[in-house]
Amino acid sequence: MFISKLFIPITKDLPAEAKIKSHQLMLRTGMIKQSSAGIYSWLPLGFKVMKKIEQIVREEQNSIGAQEMLMPTIQSSEIWKESGRYDDYGEEMLRIKDRQGRELLYGPTNEELITDVFRSSVKSYKSLPQLLYHIQWKFRDEIRPRFGVMRCKEFYMKDAYSFDLSDEEAKKSYNKMFYSYLKTFDKLDLKAIPMAADTGPIGGDLSHEFVILAETGESDIYADKNIFKIDPNKYKLEDGSLQKMREDYSKIYAATDEKYKKEDFEKSVKKEDQIITKGIEVGHIFYFSDKYSKPMNCLIDDKSGKKTSVKMGSYGIGVSRLVGAIIEAKYNNEIMKWPKTVAPFDIVIIPSISKNNKENLEKAEKVYNELKKQNIDVLLDDVDENMSNKFKKHDLIGVPYQIIIGSKSDGDSFEFKELNEKSEILSLDNIKLKLKS
Repeated sequence: MFISKLFIPITKDLPAEAKIKSHQLMLRTGMIKQSSAGIYSWLPLGFKVMKKIEQIVREEQNSIGAQEMLMPTIQSSEIWKESGRYDDYGEEMLRIKDRQGRELLYGPTNEELITDVFRSSVKSYKSLPQLLYHIQWKFRDEIRPRFGVMRCKEFYMKDAYSFDLSDEEAKKSYNKMFYSYLKTFDKLDLKAIPMAADTGPIGGDLSHEFVILAETGESDIYADKNIFKIDPNKYKLEDGSLQKMREDYSKIYAATDEKYKKEDFEKSVKKEDQIITKGIEVGHIFYFSDKYSKPMNCLIDDKSGKKTSVKMGSYGIGVSRLVGAIIEAKYNNEIMKWPKTVAPFDIVIIPSISKNNKENLEKAEKVYNELKKQNIDVLLDDVDENMSNKFKKHDLIGVPYQIIIGSKSDGDSFEFKELNEKSEILSLDNIKLKLKS
């Protein structure tokens, strides 16, 4: 992509309404545009990053045997009345009526709808376990939306649901999802801490939230820094290994302000190992047994032929929220450095261009075409602008690698640098190898 053709409305000034870095940068770099309070249009740069995050989430869900489907954004009020949550959910739920006067709602979550789908199709324990997920827009009418995509009204979310015969089997599904989340955040180059959490309006008695450390987070975090020594990649997708994984994490102190107890923290964690900071929730998982299946009469035949309520869990990741969370975790010294797995482009070529000399642009186009042949996603800055402004712009966008074509370029050798690191002179072949590795 040539930057002159890219729809990327960069602004020089910090938006007055934006209070945290992710909101400021996403508006400044033209990743999003506010449509109304808490609702945004996702422009090409932001949409591209979000779709890359979505694909990583999808791959990790598929790897544990979860099956993707798609449920609608609009739901009937009847199933919510069955579960008892229609009146309890509160004003965050956007309630509407169609032209026939039927009560509908814009889904804030999907426990009721997936239970309705499941009960109409599965009647026997022989079809269990099942893990189903979808990635869809949600709506919660926040009383005070703020912080851009971090706390908005409309958001893009992966939510998964497990169905099992017994509590014991359900815990195995829960552990699979716990594992999948750790692997997902690891691929996003995020250090996420799983913490025991309150279940809130979802319900149930077992819940973990996954939190990344960031000064702009809404939660107070108290943790033992040794929790970062646990490597999620050492565990296997086997029941015994997954149970050990959850036990290993539970042995090390980590709590948000909801669960924090000063005495326990100071007793459990050495002074030099204590982390007291802020954090951002990037995922939340729940096990709630038959909270929805029982009132909604979602029954299956067990091994003895007896009808029993299926055991369920739900598991959410805020895909759109993760875009902002990554910025908050990775932004440093006026540079937005995306993890390579989700960067909007693999590399940017920055030639020094003047009206009287187009030689560097011609070189840049040749390099651009060579890299495109290798399926490398390249951005070429073909705009006639001074180099200082170009560097500031690309620091802001955060593409992880740069090829700078100017006085240091000679023949087939070019100035190559990783963002925020020192440059080096490399041949084009070596640059290709570096990018491919």
